[in-house]
Amino acid sequence: MKPIHVSGKRKRAVARVTLKNGTGKITINNLNLDYYEPKLARMKIKEPLLLAKDITDRVDIEVNVFGGGYMSQADAARLAIGRALIKYNSKLKDLFLNYDRQLLVADVRRKECSKPNSRGNARSKRQKSYR
Repeated sequence: MKPIHVSGKRKRAVARVTLKNGTGKITINNLNLDYYEPKLARMKIKEPLLLAKDITDRVDIEVNVFGGGYMSQADAARLAIGRALIKYNSKLKDLFLNYDRQLLVADVRRKECSKPNSRGNARSKRQKSYR
């Protein structure tokens, strides 16, 4: 089998996944998934792996993620892993969509850009004084 390369995005975080035949080893930025902190982000990344348990024992997954915060990185990695597993086995698509659509479809929301006279915030304006 040729390696599968997929990417996923969330806010400013970008995750790139390489999926290839192996023994079930999962690494994120050259760190084993079991040692990835914080625990909430680790659990979020494990969701597509738990749904496709029979497949993840036969493949190695390498994730390279950068940018954004740790939860955005976890969401980007989760999306990329879900997409890679779908490319490997298309029968998982309905299972993933019924569980959570965010496993396959990116969240397009981004930070709102700053406006003039807002002093760094997107919507706050300069206070007016009438006296």
